[in-house]
Amino acid sequence: MHPALYNYDIFPKAFLGDRETTVTVQPLGGHAAFKADHVYTVHVRKVANSSPHLYPEYSGRSTLTATPDADGCLRFTAYFEGEGEHYLRICDSPDARPLVQLSVYSLAEDMAGRYPYRGDLHLHTTRSDGAQAPEVVCANYRGHGYDFTVISDHERYYPSLEAQAYWKDLTDLNIVQGEEIHLPYNDVHYVNFGGTFSVNALVSPRPNTEKAGDDLAWRSLDGKAPDPMTHEQFSAMIKERAAKITDLDKESERMSFAVLEWTYEQVQAAGGLGIFPHPYWLFDMMQLPEDYTYYIYKKAPFDAFEVLGGENPFSHNGFQTALYYEMKQQGIDPPVVGSTDSHSSIAEHNRNALICSTIVFAPENTDRALINSIKQKYSVAVDTISKEYRLVGDYRLVKYACFLMENYYPLHDRACLTEGYFMNRYVAGDKQAIDVLAAMKGQIPAMIKKYFSV
Repeated sequence: MHPALYNYDIFPKAFLGDRETTVTVQPLGGHAAFKADHVYTVHVRKVANSSPHLYPEYSGRSTLTATPDADGCLRFTAYFEGEGEHYLRICDSPDARPLVQLSVYSLAEDMAGRYPYRGDLHLHTTRSDGAQAPEVVCANYRGHGYDFTVISDHERYYPSLEAQAYWKDLTDLNIVQGEEIHLPYNDVHYVNFGGTFSVNALVSPRPNTEKAGDDLAWRSLDGKAPDPMTHEQFSAMIKERAAKITDLDKESERMSFAVLEWTYEQVQAAGGLGIFPHPYWLFDMMQLPEDYTYYIYKKAPFDAFEVLGGENPFSHNGFQTALYYEMKQQGIDPPVVGSTDSHSSIAEHNRNALICSTIVFAPENTDRALINSIKQKYSVAVDTISKEYRLVGDYRLVKYACFLMENYYPLHDRACLTEGYFMNRYVAGDKQAIDVLAAMKGQIPAMIKKYFSV
């Protein structure tokens, strides 16, 4: 976090550009207080337009004055040009060095009504091969600063429903239903994010039945889902579909792709987001033949590409990022997401617990809004393998996400940390925790309302 943000709060942080906006700067303690009745000079500088001394012809710069209000805050109204970050340099006098420099961000019109929500679209719990129970995974990721998360256990949909039921009405963390899909004849991993029914459970028997057989209550969100088919019925259907694929030479790939297309159709029918994850995952050898990866990428039986996933080697995320930009040059430009593929949510003991995430710019933190916004390419993948984070996505959104990583998320995450702690205390049976959680509920929505005037 920028040192200045420990001393001053500034809001709104982001707003629509090409108009006047009133900004408030609030001192956070007597050591940072503004002098009463003193006239301060505020220089507004659009960062992308460089120094006025070197490039004086550029616009996006202004100078104004402001005097502290009775509550000690400094308020001023300025015109913020276009889209981008602006430095606000507050000085004692017009020619003095800045007392403090703070940043705000103006946005283009298409960002009206869009707010940043960060989360994970692919992780696991003890219901498959993860290390913590679903309710604990949710608590830990809230503590890590997530606005939304999914439970996407291997071959199982019901754990996400368990997590939703456990935390219902107790937190603003959006727990999205989902699953990682593994079906016969197909080794391509696939994530169903937000679908209203399980695709795994459409072929019987599958591990999802271990909760309550084929009961719709545990394989659908709303009690509606197609009837399951037997393994023999599925096999016959896939073989028939594979026979119609004429541009793949290898039978293994024809069968695999037939399953992949069918899977995507079911995810779409369920209203979910189909995610193509980690094709460059090294497990024994590369998960998929590279030629087949290119084929899948170009045919696009998915809604979003997991460009950043849960591994450290450059040959994993680095190659996926290179593939994304190479395909982008060719006009193939899928939405991108980043996910941990976490199998343990405890950061101290799992190097991949916080490795990647996604920032989605959506009208609200709901399943449908997140899915629609990702499909519309309002998402950025975040790589936090090290503290020198990197971002993948469309350039303009990457720049905005960078601003948020420096100026918003450190504050947001401090608030979430405490909530995550008391969610864990609630799991442990602490009777006072529910009162604390009730008091904290609404803090992140209030923060979004305060900092984003879009």
